Amino acid sequence: MGFNQQPSSAVTESHYHTHKVFLFCNYILLGAASSCIFLTLSLRLLPSICGFFLILLHVFTIAGAVTGCAAAAAASGGASRWYAAHMVTTVLTAIFQGSVSVLIFTRTSDFLGNLHSYVREEDGTVILKLAGGLSILIFCLEWVVMILAFFLKYYAYVEGGDGTVMKRSAKVQQEEDLKDWPWPFQV
Repeated sequence: MGFNQQPSSAVTESHYHTHKVFLFCNYILLGAASSCIFLTLSLRLLPSICGFFLILLHVFTIAGAVTGCAAAAAASGGASRWYAAHMVTTVLTAIFQGSVSVLIFTRTSDFLGNLHSYVREEDGTVILKLAGGLSILIFCLEWVVMILAFFLKYYAYVEGGDGTVMKRSAKVQQEEDLKDWPWPFQV
């Protein structure tokens, strides 16, 4: 799950770099989501129901990033379960992160009022906009992570689960098999 793994002979160079960018984006997601949790807690230590759901959203974002790292490090046997869990959590949290960021920037005072913050309104607005900026970053990174996860799954499919590389030609059968076919089909 670290950055120091060297590409093996069966893994292509582009797959290796895609894997590293995927892990790096997931690590950034972990940091941004945990920062949003601390920013929300700085508004009110014991959050309101709105703050609780905001923290829960960031916990789900962290869970999605962790499942992404687990899917990248898993062997081919259990990788599809981790991949499915990662894609579901990433799609859902991306939708909600985008909604929260729009809500934070369009209705800041109402959102701050629902959090029942005990800090001054000016300071609370700055803290909330910082959390909104991180939510936009998380939203964008989650879409990048989904695209990278798709490419990683594609590379795993092309390379095959047992280490054999799929043939990259359009030829379906050997030419000996085509000799039995009628003339119009022998191309």
